[in-house]
Amino acid sequence: MSALAAVCLLPGADTKRTAPDWAYGYLKPLSPGDTVGPPCPPAAKPYPDCAYVPAPVPEDGVKRELPGAAARYTRNEAYFDYGPADWYPGDHPPMPEIVAKGKPAAGVRACALCHFPNGQGKMENGSVAGLPAAYFLQQLTAFTTGARRSADPRKANTNEMAQIARLLTDEEAKAAANYFASMKWRPWVRVVETETAPAVRSTTNGLFLPIAGAAPIPLGQRIIEVPENPERTDVMRDPRSGFIAYVPAGSIARGEALAKTGGDKTKACITCHGQDLLGRGNVPGIAGRTTSYLMRQLWDIHQGTRKSQIMAPLVEKLEIEDMIDLVAYAASRMP
Repeated sequence: MSALAAVCLLPGADTKRTAPDWAYGYLKPLSPGDTVGPPCPPAAKPYPDCAYVPAPVPEDGVKRELPGAAARYTRNEAYFDYGPADWYPGDHPPMPEIVAKGKPAAGVRACALCHFPNGQGKMENGSVAGLPAAYFLQQLTAFTTGARRSADPRKANTNEMAQIARLLTDEEAKAAANYFASMKWRPWVRVVETETAPAVRSTTNGLFLPIAGAAPIPLGQRIIEVPENPERTDVMRDPRSGFIAYVPAGSIARGEALAKTGGDKTKACITCHGQDLLGRGNVPGIAGRTTSYLMRQLWDIHQGTRKSQIMAPLVEKLEIEDMIDLVAYAASRMP
């Protein structure tokens, strides 16, 4: 088990829930006694003031390898806040300083730490490769003003992202936006329709990892997303190893119908995001992105914590089951 992880066992089949806690990296609803994400006042530095501070992991000195990578790194080198491992430098253009190393004096961790040098990211954060630069900058502004925040106050890395956005100069923001926009999004999620899923544990910021040897559990009305190669993702931060999303049986077909027609609850997603959900103009592509991230955005907009004049009326009538179907379909599409 990772030293960063807290054990969370999945309960039995879900009944209808009041919030998709699993999309935020939790397997139970928020309760009055729960610890929530650290507050992030304007004068605070983003890290560690605005994030959960994990227990230090002793350096074991073991240089680990990934397939096709020339360099080797220890676990702590891979996780270094201000210059994390770049396993495959040939996979991306030269990184701007803010992406590669962040701003140590301000406590701003490198963009590449969470989003990876290639922008693919993980289920507990955002996948930023291939986003239009103008959209990227728009979202940084939304984080800065408070127009984009998490509906689940336990999601501390969203607090940190907001504070990072406030501390970026215009030049740094543009450099990051142009860098990530310059790369194409590549296939990252394998969607599996099923009635059962692996039992999982949750790490500090919401990465689900399967519990070795545990029996599968009923999936119910939720999605469980795990890395294809848990150790390579959790220990080595492999930027080439994606995710498996276990979704309810029939959800892809239902999501396709809703995305293409809107049914009687919304408008067709393809109207703005394009026929293949690859984006159009400054509207971001959503095909092949992680189900956890997509679900968080729909729920945040539905709850009003992420402001969007365009999207708010489109999600108003959606039930959680509708959102599950939509994100299952969107994630299943090849970018």
